[in-house]
Amino acid sequence: MINLKSQILNSLEQGLRFDGRKPAEWRKVEVEYGISKNAEGSARVRFGGTEVLAGIKLSIAAPYSDTPGEGALMVEAELTPMSNPAFETGPPDIQAIELARVIDRGIRESRTIDMKKLCIKEGEKCWMVSVDIVTINDEGNLIDAAGLAALAALKDAKFPKLADDKIEYREKTKTPLPLLKEPIPVTVIKIGDKLIVDPTTEEEKVVEARLTVTSSEKGRINSLQKGGEGTISAEVLSAMIDLALEKAKEIRKHLEKGAK
Repeated sequence: MINLKSQILNSLEQGLRFDGRKPAEWRKVEVEYGISKNAEGSARVRFGGTEVLAGIKLSIAAPYSDTPGEGALMVEAELTPMSNPAFETGPPDIQAIELARVIDRGIRESRTIDMKKLCIKEGEKCWMVSVDIVTINDEGNLIDAAGLAALAALKDAKFPKLADDKIEYREKTKTPLPLLKEPIPVTVIKIGDKLIVDPTTEEEKVVEARLTVTSSEKGRINSLQKGGEGTISAEVLSAMIDLALEKAKEIRKHLEKGAK
């Protein structure tokens, strides 16, 4: 591992990474909407060889006791063994739980969805928005790929027909989810004194510190999530945030390109 870190740092000193990219350069980004006929909304995102799917399921549930006049949100992530041999079948592990929490937090803190409009009957019934994230291939940067896929799936979602308190899932309406914001997460990682974005699995193995910055269309920071065992100085933190906000503008363009 020490040798790998040394090789990566030596390469970064030359201004390049193992795959030929510059430190702040993203891999090819692809966003595809509507990949599932059965989900209320769905999307596929590729960052180079990394591929993630996200699906939206809408159901009727009782609202949470502390928000009786609002809808509910749930985000879950499945890290499949076919995407990375390090992932195992069974209940979600710490990495899957963290991935889901980072995406969930970005959506909640940005107030992506107008939750009040998901209320059917205050204190009794509301729409539950379930976001399911599934990894297809992991070649690094699952957090950002999952976050972009979740947002694209939310944008793609349409309400199913509701008649006499019964959902007709095979009959979709033309009514989209009441979205207010479009948050995009960008993760910046620190290796030595170098900052890079869209890390590969090799680069993730030697990360010292990681910062995921979720921001809205206007560049407003909605949430921050730090990872890695290393510390981050105030100066480096500021640089990481600036880089994340700048890259978010670039990634957002791909979100619109994928739209129908």
